[in-house]
Amino acid sequence: MRERENSTRCGAWKNIPEKDWYDWRWQYANRVTGISQLQKIVTESPETLEACRKVVEIYPFSVTPYYLSLINVAESDDPLRVQCFPDIKEIDFTIGGIADPLMEERNMPVPGLVHRYPDRCVALVTSVCAMYCRHCNRKRLWRKNQPAIRSRDYLRCMIDYVSGEPLLREVIVSGGDPLTMTEEGLDWFLGKLRSIPHVEVLRIGSRIPVVMPMRITRELCAILRNHRPLWFNTQFNHPSEITKDSAKACEMLLEAGIPVSNQSVLLRGVNDTYEVMCALLYGLQRISVRPYYLFQCEPVEGTDHFRTDIQTGIKIMKNLREKVSGLCVPRYVLDIPGGKGKIPLFPSSFASVRETGVDTYCFDRTNQMI
Repeated sequence: MRERENSTRCGAWKNIPEKDWYDWRWQYANRVTGISQLQKIVTESPETLEACRKVVEIYPFSVTPYYLSLINVAESDDPLRVQCFPDIKEIDFTIGGIADPLMEERNMPVPGLVHRYPDRCVALVTSVCAMYCRHCNRKRLWRKNQPAIRSRDYLRCMIDYVSGEPLLREVIVSGGDPLTMTEEGLDWFLGKLRSIPHVEVLRIGSRIPVVMPMRITRELCAILRNHRPLWFNTQFNHPSEITKDSAKACEMLLEAGIPVSNQSVLLRGVNDTYEVMCALLYGLQRISVRPYYLFQCEPVEGTDHFRTDIQTGIKIMKNLREKVSGLCVPRYVLDIPGGKGKIPLFPSSFASVRETGVDTYCFDRTNQMI
């Protein structure tokens, strides 16, 4: 596990008292969100900083002091750095990509609620994250300047819709990151969903245990425990993200009776080798987090530089299945639009991908898997 150094690598917060460092409110309030702040932490050329400014004008930037403390900021290809630092490739729109590849906006019967499948829906309760991951599949929402805090009336429209759809048995609470909500607001929203007779299961999707683990407090766990059955999905993408702090956050959730699963994204330069993926999966098993999905990076506008070809993922999965305990092996999937679900990716599944009728989504102009 990678530990925080007193210098936090860059030395920006070396004199911060421990009580502040481990207060999630301090972490959230002291996020680095501008290039002038970033300039105090990293030494970059004026050209690079200017490029970053151009990116941030389109796609906002935010990273917690905690996550920054894990990064070797001197290495431009550090696998944690590339997940959170602006990159000029994000605004090279000639490469390709789609703003909303899963067609969520087309399946939004009320604002903020995505209903793609008969038995479950996704409630986007906020547009804010503690850290803006540069590979985010909802990157389009960053550009809309939506209010950070959703009103109760906004959330009630989602609740009313769910209440009127008896086939919905599961609600996935996502965003943004739902754990940036106040505890009172989150408790209220989960309670309203729990009071709907046909809603059997709640799920939270959050990267907070990875990027700001001190947010997982006893008070928060008590709230979540009251709304069980509740499942928690997070996203560790690299073994260096597994620290004592992130392990403790997951352990607290588990002790509250909340299963924790992991949904990684296959990212070029981050985890696209067998060795790194194996270390990540072993690390997750050690902290009792279930490897659930490994997603093929979707063709989201502004993320093309992260995407590997599917053959790379297939090769990694083949090695994992041959050499690694089955408890550690996630399902490698491609999520596609039109309610067709997540296609498991094996060598034999290439034909089934074509049969879905989404060739333009999965193949480029040279007929190669993207």
